[in-house]
Amino acid sequence: MTTEISDDALRAEVRAWLKANYRPEELRGATLWSSTPETRAWLTKVLEAGWATPRWPAEWWGRSLPEHQARIVEREFAAVKAPGAGQDRGNLYANTAMAYGNDALKAHFVRGILTGEINMCLLYSEPGAGSDLAGIRTRAELKGDNYIVNGQKVWTSGAMTADYGMLIARTDWDAPKHGGISFFFLPMKQPGVEVRPLRQVTDESHFNEVFITDAVCPVDNRLGAEGAGWRVLQTALAYERSVMGDGARGPRNASAKVSLIDLARDAGKLNDPVLRQDLARVIAYRRLNDLNNARAKADLKEGTSSPIMSLGKLAMSRILHEEARLRTSMLGAASLLEGKDFPVSDDANFLSLNAYFTSIGGGTDQIQRNIIGERVLGLPKEPEVDRDVPFREVRAG
Repeated sequence: MTTEISDDALRAEVRAWLKANYRPEELRGATLWSSTPETRAWLTKVLEAGWATPRWPAEWWGRSLPEHQARIVEREFAAVKAPGAGQDRGNLYANTAMAYGNDALKAHFVRGILTGEINMCLLYSEPGAGSDLAGIRTRAELKGDNYIVNGQKVWTSGAMTADYGMLIARTDWDAPKHGGISFFFLPMKQPGVEVRPLRQVTDESHFNEVFITDAVCPVDNRLGAEGAGWRVLQTALAYERSVMGDGARGPRNASAKVSLIDLARDAGKLNDPVLRQDLARVIAYRRLNDLNNARAKADLKEGTSSPIMSLGKLAMSRILHEEARLRTSMLGAASLLEGKDFPVSDDANFLSLNAYFTSIGGGTDQIQRNIIGERVLGLPKEPEVDRDVPFREVRAG
C-alpha cells in the first residue's frame, strides 16, 4: 500500500537523506566502465532507500511514485551530483529484465544490476550484422536445460569486465529473420567466451570483439519466449537510445571543463555575431532535445519501445558534432595540441573524435533517420526482399 506524499514533503525528505548519507569524496574512484566497492555500497544505500527505482512498487525496491514526483527525486540527486537515482528510467539492463524476465530472473539479476554488483554488456552487433541486426548469425541451440551458443559479436562496450551480456542469437533458422531470434543474459565468465579489446581513435579500448565457442547459457536466462527476441531487443534499444539522447561523455580532463560560452569569452570572440548565432543554435538544440526526451520517456512503458527516442539520439549526435566544430574553430591552431599540458586543446580533440561514438553506437544516424521517416513521419518503408524468407535461405555476402 502506497502512502501519498506532497511534493514539498518529498523534496524535503530527499534533501535530508542526501545530507545525512551522501559523501562525494568516497566515490572518486568510480570509472566509466566499472565501479569501486565504495560506489557499490552507495548504490545499495540508494536502492534500499527507494530512490533508485522510485516509480516501481515496494517489492522491487520502489516507492510507487508518479512520474512528476520521481522527477523531483532525480532533480534533487542531480543538484548535488549524486549518482544512482531514477534507474527505473535509465538503466537499460534492469528495465529490460523487468519488462520481459520472469519473477525468478528478475529476483536473480535486477538488484545486482542496480547496485553495480553485476556488470553487463551488449552482445548485439556482428561483423556482418551491424545496421541490420536482424541479420545476425550467432546461433543458440537448445540442449536440455541449456542453450549452446556459437558466434561472434563486435563493438561490445565493457565486455572485459562484464559478468553477463545481453545477447541476441538465432534459435530458428527456418523462421524469417526477425522471427527466429531469442534474447538471453549470457554468462561472460566462462571458457567459451573470448574478449579481445579494439583500439579506438581516441586511444582508448572500451570496445571489444567477442568470440563465443560452445558457451553455455541456461534456459532460465532467456527473456521472453523463444523466437520473440526481436521484440525484447526493441525495448532494450529504446532505453539505450534514451540514455544516449540524454547526453554523452564530457571532457576527460577535469581541469578543462570550460563551457562553449566561456571558451568564446576567453578567445575574445564572444562579440562575433556569426559565432554568437552558432552558440545560440547549439544551446537551443540542447534545450529542445531535453524537452523531446522528457516527452518520449513519459510515453515509454515497460515492454514497449518508442521511435521518438530516435529523434533524441540523432539530435544528440548533431549537437556533439556542432559543439566539436565550434571548439575547434574558437581554438584555431591551438586545437592541434594534445596531452595533459594542453587540457583544453586535448579535450577539443577528444570530443571531436568521440562524437562519432554517438553517431554510430546504438544504431547509426542513418538508421535513426529511417526509423523517424517510417515510424514518426509515416513515410513508405524501404523494400525488404528477404523479410519473409526463411533465414537459412537468405543470401549473405
